[in-house]
Amino acid sequence: MTEQGGTGIRIGDDERERGAARLAAEVGTGRLDLAEYERRVDRVYAARTRRELDAVFADLPTRQAAQPAPVRARRVPPAPLVAAWVPWIVVNAICLVVWVATSLGAGHPLPFWPIWVAGPWGAMLLLGTLSGRQVCGSRPSGSRH
Repeated sequence: MTEQGGTGIRIGDDERERGAARLAAEVGTGRLDLAEYERRVDRVYAARTRRELDAVFADLPTRQAAQPAPVRARRVPPAPLVAAWVPWIVVNAICLVVWVATSLGAGHPLPFWPIWVAGPWGAMLLLGTLSGRQVCGSRPSGSRH
């Protein structure tokens, strides 16, 4: 005997895995705590029919309703730019600390040699950033090779 709406149709491991992943997402949204998640995930893996699986999610919003409203994204610099500038900042911070320490040890300011590290490297990074071209060994954001 077939049930109305196909709810008595048997499900497979694929549907169970998707159900478990959906429950994990619900924990992430705060709709379920870990104890409730464990109880429900046990029911998902024990489910044999669509009706049993649907019962686990009966009090949760549907997938479309669970999607948050689109939020205007904050502008984040492309990864190649960050990957190019972060080493420059770190290396120059180290050079500055070394210069300050040696100047303090000498008792007077020594010639500002970190400019020879920061200047040329920074100029090349700035040119690459402003032109949108390859930045010192990093790939442009649209490149795949």
